[in-house]
Amino acid sequence: MSFEFTTHPLFALKVSMPDSYVTRLVKVAAILLTLILPHAKAEAKTILTFGDSLTAGYGLEEKHGFVAQLQTALRRTAQDITVKNGSVSGDTTAGGRSRLAWTLNGQIDLVIVELGANDALRGVDPGETRRNLDAILSTLKRRGIRVLLAGMRAPPNLGPDYAKAFDSIYPELSKAHGIALYPFFLDGVAAVPGLNQRDGIHPNNAGVKVIVDAMTPYVLKLIE
Repeated sequence: MSFEFTTHPLFALKVSMPDSYVTRLVKVAAILLTLILPHAKAEAKTILTFGDSLTAGYGLEEKHGFVAQLQTALRRTAQDITVKNGSVSGDTTAGGRSRLAWTLNGQIDLVIVELGANDALRGVDPGETRRNLDAILSTLKRRGIRVLLAGMRAPPNLGPDYAKAFDSIYPELSKAHGIALYPFFLDGVAAVPGLNQRDGIHPNNAGVKVIVDAMTPYVLKLIE
């Protein structure tokens, strides 16, 4: 096999190599690429949880909370992802709206918005909850930050009218803002004794794992 290298119209260098030598070079290059590419460093990304006690890890050791378990699950995919805890136990949508601006510090590639549970527990007018969440989502949209909105459901004791008005907030805002929706944060965990702490409200270690396992595909789709 011959290669011709030209550096000037008056000069040309012709180099001949045996076909077997070229074949070996190609094979070596292919092996090197196979070894190097899987270990190429992925771009570092940051996810912020912005919610209440459910994502803040209430009643759990830090390593068992939602933030730590989600980060562990995401890093198993060989991605360099950091999950930051921007959640506050007891927070409402009004509280979240008031603190959003100073919580958005540094690089943030995705925000998981998980608010509204405490609004429902307090019987807050669903219209107010909707307005607060709408403001939060509008701010994130203006900042160009991707969002995963975690839905919540009203307790049954508040009646069907309240539940209808409250539960519809999340899918309707998701559609209005064009953002991803995780339909119900406590899906598969709510009202399951073995997956909750003694208060029957907050997930235990096993309950958090159920949530993380179900939500991880949603997060990966948005972060990749």
